[in-house]
Formats: sequence, C-alpha cells, structure tokens
Amino acid sequence: MLAPVFEQPRENGTIFNDGGFRGIFVKPVIYLWFLTGTGDPLIFGAATYLGVSFMLRTLVPSDHRKGMSLIRKEKYNEAINYFEKSYSFFKQNDWVDKYRYLTLLSSTRLSYKEMALNNIAFCYGQVGDGGKAREYYEKTLNEFPESGIAKAGLRLLNAASNI
Repeated sequence: MLAPVFEQPRENGTIFNDGGFRGIFVKPVIYLWFLTGTGDPLIFGAATYLGVSFMLRTLVPSDHRKGMSLIRKEKYNEAINYFEKSYSFFKQNDWVDKYRYLTLLSSTRLSYKEMALNNIAFCYGQVGDGGKAREYYEKTLNEFPESGIAKAGLRLLNAASNI
C-alpha cells in the first residue's frame, strides 16, 4: 500500500530531504520552534499558520486586488491585464485556488479563476467590446457551468443586442 504523497519517504527515509515546499517551508518552521523555546507546538503552529496565511492572502491574489482597484477608478483596460495575470497564476497553481479556504483563509464561494474571467468580461463590457465580453462570459461558463454571474452577464448582453 502506498503512503499519501505528503508522507511518502524519499530515498534516505525522510520526507524533508528535497528542496521543494517541505524543504523550504517546514524545516525553517521546525527550526524556529526550537529556537523560540515555545513549549506548546500547537500554539506555535497556529500562530505560524495565521502568519503565513495572512502573507499568502496579501501577496498571492495581489493582481486580483490591483485589478479591483483599477475597476473602482474606472480604468477597465488596465484592469484586464491584472485579471489575466491573476487567472494565469491560479490556473497554474490550481491547488491554491481549490483549497483557498486553507491557503488564503478565503471563504468566498467563487474561485479566483472564476472571478478573474467574470471581471475580464465585465471590463470588456464597460469599454464597449461586447464581443470580447461575450467570449469571456462563455469561457467562464465552459469552466464553471453554474456561474450565475456569467449567466447574468450573457443575458444582459443578449438583452442589449435586442434593443
């Protein structure tokens, strides 16, 4: 029987011997725990988790936040670029978006990929490019068939074209 990926030993019998995530993140956290002399590893672990999650929540969706800031300033063409970057990041790192409840402490029902696609479509609609807006709403529905925002956006575009 195979062990789960996160517990499978490497050649030398340890799970922390590689230079990947575990080697970069877990080793320093364990070392800091020993250095601080914190008696309770649960409290140290919780504090570390909250600190790392705050950093991730601030740094990881930074393109999304920049895009939202530009929307508030009505700079839609500039916002599109940031939402495309956000979509690309979360597409490449799907696990961050999938487990955003843990990785980013984000309780939103919508994934960052879905939000990015809908925001790109919205921005194209605001600059008057209905064709691109439709394209992105349809792309959203291809990836997220239950997206209420994309469905509403398409209905709005269809209603506007029937005027």
